[in-house]
Amino acid sequence: MAEQPSRTVLTDIDIPFGSLVLFFVKASLAVIPAAIIVSFVLALISWIIGTIFGVSHMGWMMR
Repeated sequence: MAEQPSRTVLTDIDIPFGSLVLFFVKASLAVIPAAIIVSFVLALISWIIGTIFGVSHMGWMMR
């Protein structure tokens, strides 16, 4: 007979404030290059779709 998996309940996490601030600073700095890469990928996808359907770059803004 297989053993039943044990369950764990997490009630408290003790993280020093300085470590938490450092983590959030690192995470916010990591977002910058990720946002740049995502914006380039979205621009490329937009350019490809616009090229396929023959939409000019500023045509949608002139309406």
